[in-house]
Amino acid sequence: MVGAAGKDNMGQCIARRFADEGASVVVAGRHAEPLAQLASEIGGASRLCDFTRKEDIDALVAFARERYGRVDVGINATGWGLLRPFEDTSEEELHAIMGLQFKAPFQFMQALVKAMRENPTPGGSIIMISSATATIMLENHAAYMGTKAGTDHVVRCVANEFGQFGIRANSISPGITRTPMSGDALNIPRNIAGLRGLLSARTYWHCGRRRRSGAVVGKRSVLHDRTGPAGQWRPDATPQSDNHGNGRCLCPGYGAPVGRM
Repeated sequence: MVGAAGKDNMGQCIARRFADEGASVVVAGRHAEPLAQLASEIGGASRLCDFTRKEDIDALVAFARERYGRVDVGINATGWGLLRPFEDTSEEELHAIMGLQFKAPFQFMQALVKAMRENPTPGGSIIMISSATATIMLENHAAYMGTKAGTDHVVRCVANEFGQFGIRANSISPGITRTPMSGDALNIPRNIAGLRGLLSARTYWHCGRRRRSGAVVGKRSVLHDRTGPAGQWRPDATPQSDNHGNGRCLCPGYGAPVGRM
């Protein structure tokens, strides 16, 4: 679980839920103290990881595998909510956000695919926390939105290529969620009204009120799972969004949600 150092952010909430369900969890990020506290709370382990460094990513996956014998699930909840007018976005900012929100997830998925293919029983689940803004338009957010959208497409590639080895790849696109990264942006009524209008107009997400991290809200997308009802590899399946927010996708020919994250 990468991106779990911020107090009560999505990464921490996801780690707690996995631990509640009985998983052995390694939490990772850039700040040792909150990671150690979270690991102690959930009975897991912690590891420092600068997600923009490939050697740190590889060491994290190796650590999880050595500690628990296999890697079943890998989750990335990192992000940088850069808000900058398109014409004012600097080269330095572009390098930074591409490093964090495209290159690093790409390399994380590479490390996870290798580890999951080498599991005693090959397979696993890769989950990227994306954003509803990867599919809608907002002003002053192009670098953030573009890198999230790019990673979503890599998720499709991973699902397409490695589903035959039992590896599922999904991205989850949250709607309006109060997290440390969202900061004061959600305290501005016009921001909330604008996001709600855009999201509901595109039918990606709609909910009657704001929620905090840890609460399940609205619709989760983009999901890319090409396994059939009994887990069979479905090379002909075209992943689609599921309007019911149940964390699944629809495979043609079955008429019902069949994939699982």
